[in-house]
Amino acid sequence: MTTLNPPVKFYSKQGLWSLFLMCAFPLHIWTIILAFRDFSWVAERTDAWDAVGVVSYGLIFTFVESIAVFLVIAALGLLISRKWGEKKRLALLSALVVIVSLWAMVSHLYFLRETSLSPEIISFFVQTSRPLRMLYVFAFLIVAPTFLIPAFFILRSEKVFSFVREGIERLSLLMILYLILDIAALVIVVARNI
Repeated sequence: MTTLNPPVKFYSKQGLWSLFLMCAFPLHIWTIILAFRDFSWVAERTDAWDAVGVVSYGLIFTFVESIAVFLVIAALGLLISRKWGEKKRLALLSALVVIVSLWAMVSHLYFLRETSLSPEIISFFVQTSRPLRMLYVFAFLIVAPTFLIPAFFILRSEKVFSFVREGIERLSLLMILYLILDIAALVIVVARNI
């Protein structure tokens, strides 16, 4: 009589929680940075309580956005081979979230500061036979290494993997404080709308 081994779970509850916290972390950091940037002018325009309300709405939206990002990343994680083990997959997905978030922040800063490409760069792309395609190729050549190099080292180097795991654990503790801010934001929004 043979016994069947139970199927191996792709994610543990602790792994999913850790992944959610890593999905929420960069989004909350960026929201708090923008909140500090906008708080003073909202308070001057109306009052400090309205500024607190604006920050609270931002935090609630960020929490919902974190859930959406988490669901997408967890689904993408199903495409990673089980041979790497849950901890390596989670480290890889966490690094992916942080890198995507950093690129999104850079993109947002680009528009907030109202910067544009230099005329020389624009002229270079215009002179090519397919400027839009060349722009995409150029962007790919810049962005792809920022994903591929960390992924390679997370999967191949135990030292880098350990460093990433330690970072995830430390940031997860910090993120719990941000979730407490989310709860406070929800209480503020409910109080303002009663």
